[in-house]
Amino acid sequence: MKEAFKALADPTRRKILDLLKENDLTAGEIAAEFSISKPSISQHLKILKTAGLIEDEKDGQYIYYHLNTTVFQELISWAMSFTQGGNTDA
Repeated sequence: MKEAFKALADPTRRKILDLLKENDLTAGEIAAEFSISKPSISQHLKILKTAGLIEDEKDGQYIYYHLNTTVFQELISWAMSFTQGGNTDA
């Protein structure tokens, strides 16, 4: 969970996640939404993937990125445990 929070701390990575809420996208499609270099976008994608927030899937010559909703469900469950007075063993 530590990696997920670290990944979420960056506004560029949060914007990438917002883009992926709508559709699966390639790295090129994601990069087109930013005014930073493609290698920088690749680094952000790597951090998000390492944190388990996104996954990739190869389709022919393209790699499509999509959200890993399981990790988001775990984060929400953990956060909700504070409002319910539950155990926070995460």
